[in-house]
Amino acid sequence: MVNEYKLGVVGLGYVGLPLAVEFGKKLNVVGFDISPVRIEELKAGFDRTREVTQGAMLDSSYLTLTCCDGDLAECNVFIVTVPTPIDSAKRPDLSPLRKASRLVGSLLKPGDIVIYESTVFPGCTEEVCVPVLEAESGLTFNEGFFCGYSPERINPGDKVNTLTAIRKITSGSTEAVARQVDELYASIIDAGTYPAESIRVAEAAKVIENTQRDINIALVNELSVIFGRLGIDTLEVLEAAGSKWNFLPFRPGLVGGHCIGVDPYYLTHKAEQVGYNPQVILAGRSINDNMSRYAAKKTIQRLVRQHVDLKTCRVGILGLTFKENCPDTRNSKIFDLIDEFQQWNIECVVVDPWCDFDDIESEYGLVLSDLDSLRELDALVVAVGHEQFRKLSGANLKNFCRGSAPVIADLKSLYDRKELEESGFSVFRL
Repeated sequence: MVNEYKLGVVGLGYVGLPLAVEFGKKLNVVGFDISPVRIEELKAGFDRTREVTQGAMLDSSYLTLTCCDGDLAECNVFIVTVPTPIDSAKRPDLSPLRKASRLVGSLLKPGDIVIYESTVFPGCTEEVCVPVLEAESGLTFNEGFFCGYSPERINPGDKVNTLTAIRKITSGSTEAVARQVDELYASIIDAGTYPAESIRVAEAAKVIENTQRDINIALVNELSVIFGRLGIDTLEVLEAAGSKWNFLPFRPGLVGGHCIGVDPYYLTHKAEQVGYNPQVILAGRSINDNMSRYAAKKTIQRLVRQHVDLKTCRVGILGLTFKENCPDTRNSKIFDLIDEFQQWNIECVVVDPWCDFDDIESEYGLVLSDLDSLRELDALVVAVGHEQFRKLSGANLKNFCRGSAPVIADLKSLYDRKELEESGFSVFRL
């Protein structure tokens, strides 16, 4: 049955490309993206997300890459993997999802299946996407076409927990379609599948995965603020508490990215629609959204104590992406950190070896430097735990700085505190 499918994967980003490549090893797959530049890069074997190697793309012998929507016309299963961001008011922005649904709807034929992987609130597939598909196709849901939902679980930058190594939740709009969707994913997922009872259950399961992590990180972030006022090192407290077998090993930090920093707002949006005020979730979001500015202010306080003139102050920031060993800068909270420093007219020198310098300058107007150019800094903020930064010693870091006791804000606790202090730093960490 699976061999009869011709798949169309709509959206070739962090989620869609690995999926298209893996399916393309076994089935006829059309990988579609609206960006001609993206398609040309992929055809040349270059993936700027660094999720798929050139060798893996070559192994995907049944994959066709295109930015022409007409090339999707012969597909009978469509998998939509477009972003689901939030707007400036932190409400779900479903415009990419609606646009993809209009495209797929215009191509639907009787019997086709549309599977969504984008993170949404419970009910979104059937309440938002299905009406668009019906309007564009002229077909009736669960008669002329069918839907499934199988939430993505990609962890950008993770080379161990990859697509095929993570158990996949599957669901379908009818029992028969649910079995078909599960069979389809089971053909590539080594870790197995988990058939959910319904599309709404699958949607809810996905959105709470990251909401749970967000709240747990918010707790340790708040603990970090409290312990900072008490003069206690947070990491030392967490390591002591972690000696008990059931203590959860979360660490404080800046929560950005396209998942943890965004997904909870999809759930709170739906909760408010049904008349419930989700207090805990929104409180956690508020704490995490403010941590970058808190870290900047604490660094500035240290500088003032060291009698550094803020008018001539230079701060080096190590890392711009939202997580380590990954080029993704979407919703990175480092931008808030930089903005807070600039509010005080402090010069920021930003280094990130995982970013494309030209892309960052054109998209954000930010000029990146490299490690070799770091000189005469009054403070260092270690914001992202890239492998290149982990290799640095206290002496290496001190060489970037001026003054007898420069400030270091080790936000990821990459380094031994005593070594930093012995190197002459005034140390702050979350």
